[in-house]
Amino acid sequence: MSQAVEESNRRMLRARDAMDRAYAEPLDIPTLARITHLSPAHFIRRFRATFGETPHRYLQRRRVERAMFLLRETDRPVTDICLEVGFRSLGSFTTTFTAIVGLPPSGYRNRSTGFPVPSCFVKSWTRPSDLMASQEAASAELR
Repeated sequence: MSQAVEESNRRMLRARDAMDRAYAEPLDIPTLARITHLSPAHFIRRFRATFGETPHRYLQRRRVERAMFLLRETDRPVTDICLEVGFRSLGSFTTTFTAIVGLPPSGYRNRSTGFPVPSCFVKSWTRPSDLMASQEAASAELR
């Protein structure tokens, strides 16, 4: 791997780390692009080429992943969780959560098991991805 590609990947990792740390904060593309020393448009293209999804979609998945944990581990209202993980409205949170997980937040909470499972397994099994939503859609078509 060339030194230029390696440096580009490091910058992309810095931007992704910033998103991981501040996922609940309002983040914008120009701010993230400054971390990587790229223009906003080029940053979006490089991020997608490096990680396989746009920065917006990555941030949505990160927020939904945190919401999934809170829905499983707490009895806090869905609205409180929605606001804590960085969504501004319950409607956009529910729509995004359902698109990524395949179930609405309340349905996900109701479906969660009540028996203890090591957290490493739960994280592995429940990590949100586009594949989850497509599998849920395919199983719904078979019914």
